[in-house]
Amino acid sequence: MPRPVVTQIDLLRHGACEGGEIFRGSTDVLLSEEGWQQMRAKVAGVGFSGWSTIVSSPLKRCHHFSAELAEQTDLPMILEPELREMHFGDWEGLPHAEAQRLDPQAWQQFWQSPDQASPPNGEAMPDFCRRVTGAIDGLVEQYQGESLLVVAHGAVNRVVICHWLGMPMGAMTRLSVPYAGLTRFKIYHQAGQAPWYQLDSHF
Repeated sequence: MPRPVVTQIDLLRHGACEGGEIFRGSTDVLLSEEGWQQMRAKVAGVGFSGWSTIVSSPLKRCHHFSAELAEQTDLPMILEPELREMHFGDWEGLPHAEAQRLDPQAWQQFWQSPDQASPPNGEAMPDFCRRVTGAIDGLVEQYQGESLLVVAHGAVNRVVICHWLGMPMGAMTRLSVPYAGLTRFKIYHQAGQAPWYQLDSHF
């Protein structure tokens, strides 16, 4: 039997942002200086890992860092709009504590059962999951056998982790994905079989 083709995907969350701990979602804010430092340190720590392409959310907190890294490494960079963060509706721009105070029931439902509850007037969770999983599976197919750095968001990366590990989407709020957190997957492709996903590291 021939050896499987291996694709490596590194999921990197953006660093800390201007404005403190708020629901950013689709709000296009910038990285703070701390956030820049976090992301630069993380990619330096993994030694660029043989990436062939950088794929980024179009939002500035991902895009600006990805553009800098692409220039430094002479790697191609593409923007994938389907990897933008979830739109949090009425919670957009609010500190977490304020969103909880305004609608404690919706807050509790969202954090306890995110697969069954969506932010008030925000993007429906099933729609969000479909666009993210569709985009990331498309990248695996397109870049089969290569190594990608995907720069995205907390909720986006949680959806991908649940999807590839066969976990229920309701588990996503139980996953720790810190600022500049990096999760590495290896995907094994064997002719006539579905891809097999292995969580290689998460830090």
